[in-house]
Formats: sequence, C-alpha cells, structure tokens
Amino acid sequence: MTSETVTSQQTPHLERQLSNRHIQLIAIGGAIGTGLFMGSGKTISAAGPSVIFVYMIIGFMLFFVMRAMGELLLSNLNYKSFSDFAADLLGPWAGFFTGWTYWFCWVITGIADVIAIAGYSKELWPGLPLWIPGLATVAILLLLNLTTVKAFGETEFWFALIKIIAIAALIVVGLFMIFSGFQSDAGPASFTNLWSHGGFFPNEFMGFVAGFQIAVFAFVGIELVGTTAAEAKDPEKNLPKAINSIPIRVLLFYVGALIILMSVTPWTQFQAGHSPFIGMFSLAGLGAAATVVNLVVLSSAMSSANSGIYSTSRMVYGLAQEGDAPSVFSALSRRKVPQNALFLSCVLLLSGVVLMYAGQDIGKAFDMVTTVSAVCFVFVWSIILASYLAFRRRRPHLHEASKYRMPGGVPMVWVVFAFFAFVLWALTTQPDTLMALLVTPVWFILLGAAWLVLRRRPAHLARYATFQAELTQDLEQEASSIGRELGKVKK
Repeated sequence: MTSETVTSQQTPHLERQLSNRHIQLIAIGGAIGTGLFMGSGKTISAAGPSVIFVYMIIGFMLFFVMRAMGELLLSNLNYKSFSDFAADLLGPWAGFFTGWTYWFCWVITGIADVIAIAGYSKELWPGLPLWIPGLATVAILLLLNLTTVKAFGETEFWFALIKIIAIAALIVVGLFMIFSGFQSDAGPASFTNLWSHGGFFPNEFMGFVAGFQIAVFAFVGIELVGTTAAEAKDPEKNLPKAINSIPIRVLLFYVGALIILMSVTPWTQFQAGHSPFIGMFSLAGLGAAATVVNLVVLSSAMSSANSGIYSTSRMVYGLAQEGDAPSVFSALSRRKVPQNALFLSCVLLLSGVVLMYAGQDIGKAFDMVTTVSAVCFVFVWSIILASYLAFRRRRPHLHEASKYRMPGGVPMVWVVFAFFAFVLWALTTQPDTLMALLVTPVWFILLGAAWLVLRRRPAHLARYATFQAELTQDLEQEASSIGRELGKVKK
C-alpha cells in the first residue's frame, strides 16, 4: 500500500514529502556509517593498506544489491519497502522474516550508535555518567521523528552534510601534510607509507580476511534509500539517481579517506578503539579541529541512530499493515507519522545503556552488536537478491519493460551470493566475531516460532489477502499500460 492507495478512506497514510536533496543525502548518510569513523582503526590495524581493497570489494558487491532493489521497487510503486516485494515474490514468510530482521538489524545498530555516542561523550566530558548521553540521544531523536517525515529528511540532510564536510576537510588537510613534507614521530607523511611497511598485504591473506569482519558493518544502511520509497517524491527519478552515485561515494568517502589516513601515518600506528580521524587532526597540531572531529563523530552516530529509528518505525508500520505485527503499530498520528512504532524502537534503544553498564567495556560491546548486526544485514541483502531471482522467473515482462535494470542480471546475483558466503566464513576466523555469529541464529529460531503461530491467524490471512489484491491490481494496470505502449509502437 502506498501514499496513493489506502484500504480505508478514513485511514491516514504515509505522505511523499522527501525531496531529491533529502533522498540523495539520506543515501550518502547511509553509505557513511559509524563504522567508518569508529571502526576503521581496528580494520586498518588488522588488514593494513589492503583495507583499501576490502572497502572497494564490499562497495562493488553491494552496488548490485542496490540495483536489484531499485529495479524491484520501481517495478511496482505499491511496494513500500523491500519487505513488501519479498512477501509478494517469495511468499508471506519472506516478508515476515525480512521485515522483522531488518527491524532487529536497525535496533542493534541503534544500540551500537548509542554506545558510540556515550563513548565519545565521555572523551569530550570526562566523568560524565554514561546514561546521560544515551538517554539524551534517544529523547532528541524521538522528538525529531515525531514531527513529520520532512523533518526527518531535513535533519538527516544536515547530519549527512556534516559527515561529507568532515571527510572532505580530512582529505584536504591530509594532502597538504603529504605535499608539504610533514614530519611526525612516526616519520614523514608520504604516499610511500602505503607500501613501505610490509607492502599492501603486511598480514598476508588472513589479515586481509580479518578486514572484512569490521568493514561490512561500515556499509549497513546503504539500503536505507529503499525504505524511503513510500515517502519519496518522484521515486522513478530520485531512487535511480541516489543508487547510481553509490560507487563514486564509496571511492571518495571510504577509499579516498583511508588512503590519506595511511599516507599521513603508517598503518602500524593505528589501533582498535581509537578514531583515525581524530588522531590525524591531533597529529597536525589542530587541537580544536580534533575536538570538532569528535563532535562530527558524535553527529555521525546520531545520524545513524536517526536513520535507524526512522527505518524501524516504517518497517513495523508496514508489517502491521500486512498482519505481521500487532495492528496498534499501523496507526499514524495527525502528522502522518507511525508514532506507536517510533515509541517501540526508542524504548529498545535504551537497552544500549544497560549493555554498557553490564559489560563496562565500550569497545567489546560495540564489536559484539556490530557483528550481530552485520550478519542480519547480510540476510536482508540476500533476501533482496532472492526476490530479484523470483522476479526474473515470474515476471519477465516487467523486467523487459524496466527502464532501470540490474547490470549483470542473474549471473551477478550468484557472484554476490558467493561473496556473502565468504564474508560469513571470514566471521568464523576470529573468536569475538565467531561468538556473535553463533548467537545470531537464536533470532531466526524465535522468528520461526512466531511465524508458525501467526501464519494461521484469520486476521493475518485477511490483511495479507488485501495486500496481495492491491499489488495484483497495480500489476494489472502496469501490464495494461505496457500493452498500450507496445500498441503505439506497432502503429
């Protein structure tokens, strides 16, 4: 169901208030996560300069996931998000598992962001109790999201802009340090640092593999643009534009920033738990800039948590409409915002504060939740690709009529599946990530038990039948439109 069609004329619906600039910056914000600012220190220390190739490979593979998602969303504008086309193409179980797993992914990611915010707040204001920044973050984001979707888009626009400016400033300052012959205790700033400390693969193949464990989390949220489909103005124009620019963003914001960081300071100086961004500005003698970057890292985590609250609330709203979640979550406020779903997400984000006090180790807590989140995101990305395979098999006429086809088609889907299998294997090579990988199946067992109970309920069956009827009606209109266009061509 979209903003144009509702089951009842009295029921409020999502509105298309997100403009092109909102969609573009949401896509950028999704592609630049907390993992880049907070997790890149650990990634560099594990993989060395080969981390550049790690980010390039992950970005390359996920671009095809995004293109598959784009083709599917634009094949039927009644799809609100990828859980809708999963339910339609693979069956109601797929919509249930995808929607709830994506919701769980973002709750876990939001908890990681709350942990990151608390950690950096402690550095800025030593002695500050951890619960204060955690509680303040959740309260601020709840208020921002309770207004209108346009307010969310505007907030995310400025959050993403701050991240872009920070990375651009890092690249400019780093280039100045390199070309001016800057000297530090670690040696001169030079591009030769990329290969003069053990080569590009100093820790050999297993060091390269270790880089994938943390780097995958840096890309979570890249599919966020897909959850804006029901609230985007002119999605047929704006969604492709946002997706097509992903490779350029990955090269500039990830690869460009990491090349500069490792050129100014040899990779051997980086360590887990310390942001390389803050370290470089401190090294340059820009103490105030280092503090500003600390605030940028805070805003990056806020941005990610903001995206998480937005996407989880929309996903639960969609699940409730299809009968996969309690109907109370399908209610919208007068401002056309799913407020009950928002409250649920915010309450669960507070568990991040509890987790910090339970473990007392911010770094370990962050690593655990990010690994669980990464595994669940791989599942969601895999469902998107499986839906694409079903789409090609069941609706070849819509693929032929598509103006936005996935490059590489079916063979490329299997290449990406093989890459995901490699990523899961990489997570088994380290004790901390292996533990998180072993814990994750508990979520799918719980989901399976819930599905066995839910799938036979009359209310669920009735709402899913309504959902299917609306999609079928839209497909018939689409087929009729294609037939008319072909008729014109023949004439």
